[in-house]
Amino acid sequence: MSTSPIATAVQVFDSRLVTLENLLKAGIDYLAEPEAVYFQRRLVRDMSPLGTQIAFTCNQPRNFTLWLNGSPSNDFDPIVESMALAQTYIAETRALLSQHHGAQGMLPATKHLPLGPGLHADLTGDEYLSDFLMPNFYFHLVTSYGILRALGVPLGKREYMSHLLPKVTQSAI
Repeated sequence: MSTSPIATAVQVFDSRLVTLENLLKAGIDYLAEPEAVYFQRRLVRDMSPLGTQIAFTCNQPRNFTLWLNGSPSNDFDPIVESMALAQTYIAETRALLSQHHGAQGMLPATKHLPLGPGLHADLTGDEYLSDFLMPNFYFHLVTSYGILRALGVPLGKREYMSHLLPKVTQSAI
């Protein structure tokens, strides 16, 4: 039996949220500045700070699960200035995702996506997941990683791709 798009998305979102949490812990352990300063760091002036990137990363799987539940989107407050709040956002998002762990149902057929004053996109369920949610999720996750790296946190691809570690084995010589 093949895995449903819902189950696959839940697994991807959940495992990458664990990665985000681990990246943030590494940053807190490394940096000597107060948390409020740490969560205000950004790559460039016109981009959102780390705390907001965390909220936006969580909003994608959060709104995915709300959509599956037939509820309207409901973003987290983008002002994140502490590890405790970041961990709360991640934990709440993972708890929502757990409601759909192993789900074999089909994605809802459509998504009306408001995009700002007077703008929207009407997407199929597949388009909403693959063309909106996933790219936005990875954008904000990678931006969070990039901010941490720019601050000198010793992270590499191993930490970013940690979801693969359980599958790594020693090759025969």
